[in-house]
Amino acid sequence: MPDLFGIIILFVVGAVAAFINVNAGGGSSLTLPVLIFLGLDPSVANGTNRVAILFQNISAVYSFKKEKFYELKNSLILSALTLPGAIIGAITAVRISDDLFEKILGVIMIFIIITMLLPKKKSDKTTSDFTIDWKIVIAMIVVGFYGAFLQVGVGFLLMAAFQYLMNLDLIRVNMHKVFVVFVFTIPALIIFILTDNINWYYGLTLSAGNAFGGWWGAKLSVKKGEKLIKVVLIVAILIMALKLLNVY
Repeated sequence: MPDLFGIIILFVVGAVAAFINVNAGGGSSLTLPVLIFLGLDPSVANGTNRVAILFQNISAVYSFKKEKFYELKNSLILSALTLPGAIIGAITAVRISDDLFEKILGVIMIFIIITMLLPKKKSDKTTSDFTIDWKIVIAMIVVGFYGAFLQVGVGFLLMAAFQYLMNLDLIRVNMHKVFVVFVFTIPALIIFILTDNINWYYGLTLSAGNAFGGWWGAKLSVKKGEKLIKVVLIVAILIMALKLLNVY
């Protein structure tokens, strides 16, 4: 069981990470190192983080709904497309070595940072133009696999898919994002539980912080709009870049 210092650290880091996750992505780049620092093996840290991610997105979905941003049918369609990839991704995650896991993490983070720095095409379309084509189907399957396999930075991938492929505004991007992550986290979490890759004390402590940060992040996302989201996105990318360069 974590001591008082560990509980405080996990709660604070969880709240900050969830705020970043809801408004951009990459929050797990903060929580995973902390879990490993507290003594968990990378595979167990990966599974334990999913407990907090689940509570984070339940809280964020509820907060968006309270702010009148809730499109259940559309969110369910997008979420369902991620499930085949999520099941395969979680099974893969519990079968690879910790060393390989860390190497894959580093390569993928570099790729995510590069893609998110690319300029975005200006668009005024909103969710009234919600359509599903073959590109978004493939993107959601890939997102499901990656999210269940690693989780770190999956928010960036979802934002890219919803903005570039569907031309959604940033508030609705985040609204759908938290719902989709909530759904594909469920089968991933079940697989991590069945393979005994979760530390429940750390997971539930981190969950309290994530739930608070998810609720807070969703409210500010709606109230402050796209300007806040863009600022958080830039900060999140900078944090991940510094970590990759071993600056901290």
